[in-house]
Parts: sequence; C-alpha cells; structure tokens
Amino acid sequence: MQKRMVVAVKDCPARLVPAGTKIIIPKDTFVTITQALGGNYTVAVNGNMARVDGTDAAALGLKEEKLEFEQPTSDEIIEEQVWQALKSIYDPEIPVNLVDLGLIYSVDIDQQNKSIQISMTLTAPACGMGPVLVSDIKYRVSKVPNVAQVDVELIFEPPWTRDMMSDEAKLETGMFF
Repeated sequence: MQKRMVVAVKDCPARLVPAGTKIIIPKDTFVTITQALGGNYTVAVNGNMARVDGTDAAALGLKEEKLEFEQPTSDEIIEEQVWQALKSIYDPEIPVNLVDLGLIYSVDIDQQNKSIQISMTLTAPACGMGPVLVSDIKYRVSKVPNVAQVDVELIFEPPWTRDMMSDEAKLETGMFF
C-alpha cells in the first residue's frame, strides 16, 4: 500500500505506537496512512505514529471492518467468539493473525465475573509492538457479547518458535520447510 493522506471525518480513537496509549484523533485532523494490515491502520498524526482499529476506520473516511457476533441466548461468554475476535487481530508487521502465528497460549474465561484472562507471547521478547498488540486484544475481545473485562499477560515461556504457527501461516510467510 502506498502512503496516503486522509482527513478524520469525526473524532477517531487510536493508540500510540509502540506504547499503546489511547488517544483521540480530532475531527478535521490530517493523518497519513503508512500501513494497512489485518484491517487495522498505522497512521502518522502530529509527529506520532498511531494505530487505528479497523472497526473505527469510518472515522477516517475508510471502510469500517465489521466485527460481528451472534447474540448468545444466555449471559455466558462463548469461547468460540473470543477466538473469533482473536483471529481478527493481525501482527503489525506480518500479515498473519495472532492465533495462526501461535502467539496466543491460553484463554481462560471466568463466567461469574464476565472476565477473560489471555496469555500470549511475541515472536521476539524485544518486540516493541507488544503494548500495541495487548491493546488490540483488549479492544477487540471486549467487543464479544457479555465480556466485562479483558486482561492480557505477556509471557515468554515457552519461547515462541515458528513450529507454533499454523500450516497456513507457514505457507503465507514462506516458513513452510
């Protein structure tokens, strides 16, 4: 994708890269889209890099990504919907979702408290995008029906290896050998 400039058509939520700090890009602000992967956008705004979730893309005049879930028949959190949300999150540098990359180690659902605890890793411990990915996970998984709280723990044991990737991810990245 070539860089292109757009103007925010309304206030747009975003997260600073790499810290993951929430910001609002005000309406009528010029932003430069530097990357579009997995439905998310990395933008340059006022001298900073920020990440705009695809579900908020309409605020930049772009096609909004729909993250839709079937409404449950009870007040329970449906685990498959949590995994659906996780599969909608892509690594910012590799066009593969976090689940197929093998970065999600566990998902624990506490139905009583309506909370989810996710353990994940990064492709490298020094990856500067960790806070942004954690923020992406919290943002997307919180859209699952009946979820009140999402906690994400970054762990590095066991260390990530390409063997943790799905076969599809290995093919997509050329690591199938």
